[in-house]
Amino acid sequence: MSQAELTIIVGSNNPVKINAAKVAIGQYFPEHSIICTGMHAPSLVADQPMTDEETKLGAINRAEFCQSQYIQHNQTADFFIAMEGGVDNFEHGPATFAYMAIIHNQQLSVGRSALLPLPAKVYQALEQGEELGHVMDRLFKTHNIKQKGGAIGLLTHGLATRESIYTQAIILAMAPFMNAEIFNN
Repeated sequence: MSQAELTIIVGSNNPVKINAAKVAIGQYFPEHSIICTGMHAPSLVADQPMTDEETKLGAINRAEFCQSQYIQHNQTADFFIAMEGGVDNFEHGPATFAYMAIIHNQQLSVGRSALLPLPAKVYQALEQGEELGHVMDRLFKTHNIKQKGGAIGLLTHGLATRESIYTQAIILAMAPFMNAEIFNN
């Protein structure tokens, strides 16, 4: 007996983001074969978003771009998912987080990850135009950490990773689709 398939298009070629989407959707649909593909999708925001709003907009722009490319080429997918990591300086101090944008059947759902506090010196480097991954690589003497555990993995001593946080945030952002009868009434 063959499994039903679900097709997911992720607005990034980063393997951390692709795997987070596949793991999250797979938890909701364990009886399905999950086909998860990444594609380059411009965020149309800064490489290092510095506000909550800019970060959210970047995720939405990426998801909408993926959907538009598939519509333009008469292709279909079950979910278009995009993730955008950003930072902001909140009342309690600087922190990093990510937004998830998911499009399913022309409906958009947006979710956000938990906040990870950032050291002031890291945030100051970001204000000078650096990207978080590069700052963390320099600080912890790592290479390309953003395609591995991310700042989250480094600062939590591996107890959480970029992928685990993205997976959790995608699971939460899926709630409107998994409970459509409640959300659409």
